[in-house]
Amino acid sequence: MGAKTAYIEPGSPWENGYCESFNARFRDELLDGETFYSLKEAQILIEQWRKHYNTKRPHSALGYRPPAPETIIQMDRSPVMH
Repeated sequence: MGAKTAYIEPGSPWENGYCESFNARFRDELLDGETFYSLKEAQILIEQWRKHYNTKRPHSALGYRPPAPETIIQMDRSPVMH
């Protein structure tokens, strides 16, 4: 058939479908809807979006589960006697 593998130049995210998909979502879901008035504000909002993206937002490639869901460990509230 003459099919060949495509060579992706290192450091060329626009040639990598996974990176391009993430960049498009990041742009659509956060950057296009915000005006940042300071670097600190941008850092805080981007970190909040990153945490949501990785712990709560469903991903279709993972069966509509988040890639790293938050885990809550119940602590034993009873005092320990030594």
